Amino acid sequence: MAALNGLASALESYRGRDRLIRTLGYCCQLVGGVLVEQCPARSEVGTRLLVVSAQLSHCRTVLRLFDDLAMFVYTKQYGLGSEEKDVFVRWLSVLGNVADQLYYPCEHVAWAADAKVLCMDSARWWTLSTALWGFSLLLGVASRLPQSKQRAIEVRMHSEVLTLLSNLADLANAVHWLPPGVLWAGRFPPWLVGLMGTISSLLSIYQAAQASGQPEAASP
Repeated sequence: MAALNGLASALESYRGRDRLIRTLGYCCQLVGGVLVEQCPARSEVGTRLLVVSAQLSHCRTVLRLFDDLAMFVYTKQYGLGSEEKDVFVRWLSVLGNVADQLYYPCEHVAWAADAKVLCMDSARWWTLSTALWGFSLLLGVASRLPQSKQRAIEVRMHSEVLTLLSNLADLANAVHWLPPGVLWAGRFPPWLVGLMGTISSLLSIYQAAQASGQPEAASP
């Protein structure tokens, strides 16, 4: 009963619901991808799971249409990071906030183009939004490396390491979704995309459970 109450409480918040949808979507992609590639007898089930995964991803895209303001408030509050002692980390964080802020409108335009609301090619806008997301993740990874060294004896290192691993998993997928010819772009099978996303999502859920009650910054 306590677990059900905790789940219900998490689903009442936007961030909690988004984490669950993200985790379910990537889990469906992982299982569906494995069934399609490794189990021909279950390929139909796998294909259906991949469809569910795509629909859950689309659901999150639509919900992110309303994230711009929350990101703007967070970016404004952080400002130039005057409270951050490390200048290197400060400017990486500022650049990361700028990338996150630009990510949303680019994705909105791509969504609108796919939905035929705007008469334009969506591909370049999806590429731009993915590049901004990947750039933000790369900055996040870079900013956490020095933090982990400086705070190695502090409890916070545990959280920094988990965030680092989550960002790396997401970064692997971000590169995969870039145009062919960029590193490993387009080379991941569906199950591997699902695996990377599932790892990132589960780490995010674990961190949220550990930090329940604390404010959370907006993120794409």
